[in-house]
Amino acid sequence: MACPMPIVKAKKALDSLQQGQVMEVLSTDKGSVNDFQAWVKQTKHELIQHVEEDGVYKFYVRKV
Repeated sequence: MACPMPIVKAKKALDSLQQGQVMEVLSTDKGSVNDFQAWVKQTKHELIQHVEEDGVYKFYVRKV
């Protein structure tokens, strides 16, 4: 994990969501793609989509 801050902030935000809600996470760290894939697999949340636009990585995660 190159920079843990996107995951740390995502976990904190996800804790405040209801089951089934979706959050958008933005990151400029290209290592976050692998980090988020591993994190959702470990936590059992659902990574709905991830896209990259102009060096910004957008992740859509559903809380389960």
